[in-house]
Amino acid sequence: MSRVYNFSAGPSCLPEAVLKQAADEMLDYQGSGQSVMEMSHRSKVYDKIIKDCEALLREVMNIPDNYKVLFLQGGASSQFAMVPMNLMTKNGKADYIITGQWATKAYKEAARYGKAREVASSKDKTFSYIPETKREDFDPEADYVHICLNNTIYGTKYAQLPDVGDLDLIADVSSCILSEPIDVSKFAVLYAGAQKNMGPAGLTVVIIREDLIGNAMDITPTMFNYQIHADNDSMFNTPPCYSIYICKLVLEWIKGLGGLEKMKEINEEKAALIYNFLDSSKLFKGTVVPKDRSLMNIPFVTGNEELDAKFVKEATAAGFVNLKGHRSVGGMRASIYNAMPIEGVKKLVEFMKDFEEKNA
Repeated sequence: MSRVYNFSAGPSCLPEAVLKQAADEMLDYQGSGQSVMEMSHRSKVYDKIIKDCEALLREVMNIPDNYKVLFLQGGASSQFAMVPMNLMTKNGKADYIITGQWATKAYKEAARYGKAREVASSKDKTFSYIPETKREDFDPEADYVHICLNNTIYGTKYAQLPDVGDLDLIADVSSCILSEPIDVSKFAVLYAGAQKNMGPAGLTVVIIREDLIGNAMDITPTMFNYQIHADNDSMFNTPPCYSIYICKLVLEWIKGLGGLEKMKEINEEKAALIYNFLDSSKLFKGTVVPKDRSLMNIPFVTGNEELDAKFVKEATAAGFVNLKGHRSVGGMRASIYNAMPIEGVKKLVEFMKDFEEKNA
């Protein structure tokens, strides 16, 4: 069977070069006589893997020296609690901008541990835009401001960061990390589930400024305390070893392509192919305000639920899988993460044009 074009929002497709290398090393990783899946995380062989992965991430993302990189578990959803437990500890307040389902969940979780405040929301228009804010909208006593930088379900992205003044900005970057350069120094914390652009499910990456570590609430479980993981170099317990290994291979692949500047160039080209078609189509239309469109997740509809279902069914049969929109919004969504080859996007657009001719 030939490989399909996988437009899943996550877990998503991985670079074929990475999959092939992992397959080659499955039974014997670099002469160790064992798979990374089965080796001890305390072994010298694995110690090099996790250290190389961190070094590559620091290099590719240009992470400043005063930031810790943590390889954790629990998905980005675990960070919805870890962030307030560790950081909402000075004034017990935090500001949240609500731009979708995941930002909403983060906000509701934070409200369990302090005074979380909704500063702005785009819920009034089904999260189809990024709400504008001004510096004075934020509470000067807030311990941090939280945003979701790219919204997987609704296909929106911050083109410009909100002006939060001297407040610490925290971002969920699960669906846009490694897709383009990002100035890490503008954030107090960045966190991401790996299963979209970094590797397989199971790994959660946290990039945190060092001065924010060590202030956890007394009620914080040991495993939810950033200090514990920072002090133990992400080895307090058994880390998601294989996912970290694949992440290392992905980072090598990105570096080999030319880094995040090149990745951004490729991603902009892919996104433009779909957006340009949607803007000229008589059948399909995008659902996001143009200035807030994501490079990674592109939702679209025909305006007819039966026709949407027909499109998804026929696309799947043609080898374009996981195009059905999230259950909360319907329609379709093409997630075109780093590993989606440009030919996959071109062929999808060709299929959409053909579908339009037959059904418009």
